Amino acid sequence: MASQASSLRLKNLLVAGTLSAFVVGAYVYSMKAVGTTDLDRAVEKVEKEIAAERAAAKQNGNGSALSDVVATSRETNDDGTAQTSGFARVGGKTVLRNLSLNELEGWLQKHGHPARQAEHVWRWLYRDLAKDAFDVPGAPGMNKGFRQFLASHAEFDVLVVKEIKKAADGTTKVVLETKAGGRVETVLIPTPGRNTVCVSSQVGCAMNCQFCYTGRIGLKANLSTGEIVEQLVIMRRLFTADVGPINNVVFMGMGEPMHNLDNVIRAVDVMVHQQGLHVSHKKVSVSTSGLVPQIRHFCRTSPASLAVSLNATTDEVRDWIMPINRQYNLESLIGCLAGQFPRANGGQDKVLFEYVLLKGINDSLDDARRLIELVKPVPCRVNLIGFNPHAGSAFQPVPKPQMLEFFRVLADAGMVVTLRESRGDDQMAACGQLGELGSNPLQLLTPPARFQQALAGVPATIG
Repeated sequence: MASQASSLRLKNLLVAGTLSAFVVGAYVYSMKAVGTTDLDRAVEKVEKEIAAERAAAKQNGNGSALSDVVATSRETNDDGTAQTSGFARVGGKTVLRNLSLNELEGWLQKHGHPARQAEHVWRWLYRDLAKDAFDVPGAPGMNKGFRQFLASHAEFDVLVVKEIKKAADGTTKVVLETKAGGRVETVLIPTPGRNTVCVSSQVGCAMNCQFCYTGRIGLKANLSTGEIVEQLVIMRRLFTADVGPINNVVFMGMGEPMHNLDNVIRAVDVMVHQQGLHVSHKKVSVSTSGLVPQIRHFCRTSPASLAVSLNATTDEVRDWIMPINRQYNLESLIGCLAGQFPRANGGQDKVLFEYVLLKGINDSLDDARRLIELVKPVPCRVNLIGFNPHAGSAFQPVPKPQMLEFFRVLADAGMVVTLRESRGDDQMAACGQLGELGSNPLQLLTPPARFQQALAGVPATIG
């Protein structure tokens, strides 16, 4: 058993900041034994590393605690952590899509049913896309008595479809509502031979990226494993008959996936499970703004691909447009990625860098040349993205000819680079446009003085 002193120190780390939970978890999870000595050592190691990171951040002028640089949740638990929208149980019932296959086997055995029945339920949930205990008549292993048991003890769908918005280019945004009343948006991006679902991992987002509409919402809640998985289930139900198989998934919707890492990793495991949703791990991509400890843990733990939203070539610019950079600056981010790629065991060989081009901010040819040098240590591809305007934004999109010039500089240097086509912007379904601000949006940050002229007109909410 762990010593009381270590348990108290562990609790203090967990409530000190949302990220600390993942840092602590990464060390404790990796321990082969969890006796007093091991836990003491793990907690001591975490405390020392956090102290060292804060000291280095202060010395480098990059800020200190995460709470200084990101928007904290306005809806929190008593211990200060973000609420989770969905729980293992809803209304006294177990949410089946929150469970792994092994957990489902244990749950069924606990209730007197054979473990082998779990495979029937799993197939029924993810191949048949069952909505409730009496859906899909004739499914193997699902007799009337067993269905009645599930109806009494289990919860199936925990999201409700509230609205469907189809853009002129076929991109379709589905607005969902959680049991707690949170708004979740999921997007289908259909293309010939490749249908992609963009899923959300949180209600809102804490990262406060200045060019992102979702970032103005702040963090409302983490989505549960089941709520993340169910987004893909719902999109397959609604659209497979019209567009064909949906087998690409990107975690690029609402929220910072690494800020809800445990649920995201569990959701990915269900998505790639051969008896689950059976998506190739090569076709699941998780995007992050750059949470360094979580990137390391993700690369060790998950089979999914990693994308990193970079968007700047200097700390001055990134500190402003992506405040997480004040905690994990470009040097620490690139250093982390250089140590992780190519990933071990035949995994992803190149990280995908996403770069949103903002007129007059990060789009010069000098930026292009700095970008080439910045990412040299990392095996990578670069995806250039046009800025998608939204109400209240001070930024402007870069004209297409200038984007192509930026593209050519990278390509001529031998980089693997693509230019992402904007999809769904007429229905606020494009990159950086998801969510609903409500009556109390977060204030934007004050831009560095030298960028004032590049802005379209600074909103009154900047402070």
